[in-house]
Amino acid sequence: QVQLVESGGGLVQPGGSLRLSCAASGSIFSINAMAWYRQAPGKQRDLVAVITNGDSANIADSVKGRFTISRDNAKNTVYLQMNSLKPEDTAVYYCQVLASGRFYWGQGTQVTVSS
Repeated sequence: QVQLVESGGGLVQPGGSLRLSCAASGSIFSINAMAWYRQAPGKQRDLVAVITNGDSANIADSVKGRFTISRDNAKNTVYLQMNSLKPEDTAVYYCQVLASGRFYWGQGTQVTVSS
């Protein structure tokens, strides 16, 4: 079992920055890929970024050049650095971890971009 705790969401003005964190605990020796998804009201949950054990990262085209994903294996934590935020980035952001062939989800953290 893996437990995920997210933090770092909040209200930010357009053009601002936020850094999301997701700390994993439990069967942490089995973690493979770590990812961030987001879900806006009335829309499906979409992949934002994913990073593998080998630090290979993929970023969604909609946020490429503005968002960066990274991980600290010593802290079992994945980060999402979000810069140049836009109102359309407003959503609940979820952390997802692949461990021992199973997907685990965090509780979600709200990001609101508004003036």
